[in-house]
Amino acid sequence: MALAAGTASGPLAEEGFGWAVRYAAYDESADRGVELPRERWVPVRRGRRQDTVFDLASLTKLCTTIVALRAVERGLITLDGHVAAYAPECTAAAEHGITVRHLLTHTSGLIPELPLYEEAGRERRLARLAAEPPVTPPGTARRYSDLNFLLLQRVVERTARRPLDRLVREAVTGPLGMSDTRFNPPASWLPRIAATEDQRRPWGKVDRGMLRGVVHDENAWALGGVAGHAGLFSTAGDLAVLCRALLAGGGPVLSAESTELMLTAPGLGFEVDQPWFMGELAGRGAAGHTGFTGTSLVVDRARGLYLVLLATTVHPRRRPGDSTPRAAAATALARALG
Repeated sequence: MALAAGTASGPLAEEGFGWAVRYAAYDESADRGVELPRERWVPVRRGRRQDTVFDLASLTKLCTTIVALRAVERGLITLDGHVAAYAPECTAAAEHGITVRHLLTHTSGLIPELPLYEEAGRERRLARLAAEPPVTPPGTARRYSDLNFLLLQRVVERTARRPLDRLVREAVTGPLGMSDTRFNPPASWLPRIAATEDQRRPWGKVDRGMLRGVVHDENAWALGGVAGHAGLFSTAGDLAVLCRALLAGGGPVLSAESTELMLTAPGLGFEVDQPWFMGELAGRGAAGHTGFTGTSLVVDRARGLYLVLLATTVHPRRRPGDSTPRAAAATALARALG
């Protein structure tokens, strides 16, 4: 695990714990990981140009959110604009009146996910996404869904006429100098990347073996590694830079007004005041998110604090989620500095 905590002015703690690579596979019959030879274990590292790179999973949604709000600032889209006005191929969104705001607040009524990886080819995968209707009327209930951010990707790519990976680079990682954050990391990064899962059925959704340096999420993988809901890789140090920018008002990635809107309840893209992973940082407007692979980020503007935790809890295979360590770390930070 890699940890980064600090304030808008700089870091307070930057630590690395445990192993980024330890297992060669998972033994289903013995219900345990098959360890690599001890000399091939790779520790989690912290330090300039040494940080371990993690699969961020759903923390990707935060960067997609910033890209969308940049598009709002530029007048390319509006929060209450209809998805189909920007991406006409999204036929179900057109029929049911889904808006950009519905996507960002998870109130579109869409189900949490679709097995897009079962479809043959990118065009069929995107067509299935575009045709999926909501199960409740948009705006009437909150249901967390990866599909919201896959549709949001379609909106921002259509209106900006550039792919999401380029938009994230232009809007977030480039302005902030986050050189260790990107989709589809190159082979040269592999020695620094933490392994994720021995991904295969029945616990996984596809049979891919031990993953390292390729996106863990099955749908993001099926879409080429660049997706609005998952696919980014990054380091604790890079995410700390983003957190400090948000604590300082959003510049240079967003205006203060957009940042306020994004981080204030109910939140746009961000979750607000969620004790289950924020511990005692929750309750005064803290905003953040988690990722399935074991990642989390919290920005507490009331206290002027941030906390980044990156881990691979799916190594060597996924288990039922447990956010107790996330909440405990956040509580310790809140008590120490609150």
